[in-house]
Amino acid sequence: MAESLKAKAVVDSIKADLVQRVEALKARGITPKLGIIRVGARPDDLFYEGGAKKTADSIGLAHQVFEYPEDISQEDFEKAVLEIGANKEINGILMFAPLPKHLNEKKIRSMIPVEKDVDCMNLASAGKVFADDETGFPPCTPTACMEMIKFYGIPLKGKRVVVVGRSLVVGKPVAMLAMREHATITICHSRTVNLPAVCAEADILIAAIGRAKMIDSSYVKPGQIVIDVGINPDPDNPGKYCGDVDFASVEPIVDKITPVPGGVGSVTTIVLCKHTVMACEMQHSA
Repeated sequence: MAESLKAKAVVDSIKADLVQRVEALKARGITPKLGIIRVGARPDDLFYEGGAKKTADSIGLAHQVFEYPEDISQEDFEKAVLEIGANKEINGILMFAPLPKHLNEKKIRSMIPVEKDVDCMNLASAGKVFADDETGFPPCTPTACMEMIKFYGIPLKGKRVVVVGRSLVVGKPVAMLAMREHATITICHSRTVNLPAVCAEADILIAAIGRAKMIDSSYVKPGQIVIDVGINPDPDNPGKYCGDVDFASVEPIVDKITPVPGGVGSVTTIVLCKHTVMACEMQHSA
């Protein structure tokens, strides 16, 4: 039976550190604040927003939601984003995406100041991540993967890490973050030839392909560590969620595995808060 790499201990550890850092900022008369930009009211956005606010409250981080109607014009929304970005009280900005199709999302993303872009919406932030410039914040989900790997003492130096998925949201940035720790990286995708065999060669397998239970026993080998980033409706259990990994088939084989739910996704909101605190510290470093 594999060791289950659960989120709670990771979250509690990060929270304990952030509480102290927030208190230190408040002692200087500074209250770190997260600004959440939301257009419309999609249920998944509202769910994540609720979790983010609850986590922020638990560490003393202030937050404000900027909600706009789905039919907001490009001009009005650009003006709103620029105003939020210029607001000195807001240290970190999270904007829910995708935006409604009539909005030019690429242009709007570029208006989020890099120093406040705590979930890597602006391509300039992604550039910093790929250039190993730590003043740019990686997306929260790949950072959550790294927080779990670090907390559980999993060495990356010299290890072969296979990432399944090449999105700019998870796959590519998590590969860059693992490379910073001197791992050897292979990025796979739906067109990779003999994908199960490539995955089975990994020391650490990171599944971020967005397909429910795709990674089964044919993709893994004994001794592996599996990090499951996926959150998908469970085709076998309506109303429940599952990862990209078929847990029941993989767990008896591998050494360690993250569960879904209760794994990477549960660490993401505390990473969002951590990035906001870090942004505030950098903005007030003088």
